[in-house]
Amino acid sequence: MSEGWVRHRLESFALDVEWSASPGQILTLFGPSGAGKSTTLRAIAGLLRPNEGHISVGGQVVFDGLKSTWVPPHRRKIGYLPQVYGLFPHMTVRENVAFGLSDWQPREAEQRIKELLEVLGIGELAARHPHQVSSGQQQRVALARAMAPRPETLLLDEPFSALDLELRRELRREIRSLRDSAGIPIILVTHDLADALALSDQVLALDHGRVVAAGPPLEVLERPTVERMSRLAEVENVFEGRVTSADANLGSMAVDIGGVTIEVPYGRVETDAQVRVGIRAGDILLAVERPRGLSARNVIRGTVVGLEPHGFEVDASVDCGRVFQAEVTPSAVEELGITPGKEIWVVFKTNSCFLIE
Repeated sequence: MSEGWVRHRLESFALDVEWSASPGQILTLFGPSGAGKSTTLRAIAGLLRPNEGHISVGGQVVFDGLKSTWVPPHRRKIGYLPQVYGLFPHMTVRENVAFGLSDWQPREAEQRIKELLEVLGIGELAARHPHQVSSGQQQRVALARAMAPRPETLLLDEPFSALDLELRRELRREIRSLRDSAGIPIILVTHDLADALALSDQVLALDHGRVVAAGPPLEVLERPTVERMSRLAEVENVFEGRVTSADANLGSMAVDIGGVTIEVPYGRVETDAQVRVGIRAGDILLAVERPRGLSARNVIRGTVVGLEPHGFEVDASVDCGRVFQAEVTPSAVEELGITPGKEIWVVFKTNSCFLIE
């Protein structure tokens, strides 16, 4: 178990965060740059001494501000993978992994090194130096070095930031495998939605040094309730509006978002209250004719004002009095004849909408 709380001030920035990560669990600290994610990780690792707080790693109290308890970083039984891997250029891959095992018995250290090199698929690189391997392989070497002493907690600070999509997917699998085999808490820092959704068991969303949401990843990231977090979590449609009616029995409310009325899930909000509504582009369907017989309550006529290819998707902008961003496939664009200037219907369910505080 890794748990604790810290309060710390760095010039104008104030950090006030509490966390708890169980064995065999990946806890993700998610948020925009400057939210306090890496600062929290550095405090857990012992690279920063907070003004106040209490930090426990594997049942050992490593920091307590009131009792003046302070365990230095090298005695915290923590594996730490920073954004910059920090591999020793003059050492081989094997020597880098062995760095934290100097106090182990030689036979046990050799067995541990061999085990990690095999698990991470870098055994054939053992005699090479960091400049002789790829960035993805360097990441694995750094991960092996962090795991080598069998830490009580593993800290990963933006571990995939320099990797391409395929390597990210591969290394996500490696980290999930490590979580399952090592059975230790892993605390991951990221601002990448895909990484957070793919890896997290629990998510702590930070903004301006504060925890703004906590819980399972789908709850926190698929339905973010803070505006800055919703934009970071790739909620493409965020509208300001006014509640015109609400019915708890029907479980819905009508919201005027500037001449366009949409139906959203019921919330404890008074009529005429100002609200913000979020809708993901992937939850919006497009139809060239007005659809009928659907359960979707929001069917709005508009005009296509823009199409932008984006990987294997096309971002479509539709002006319905307010511009909606929808995400469709290139084949749908071709089959439906979607072009700028074409009249089209925007369709989405009530439950695809959510209120943003």
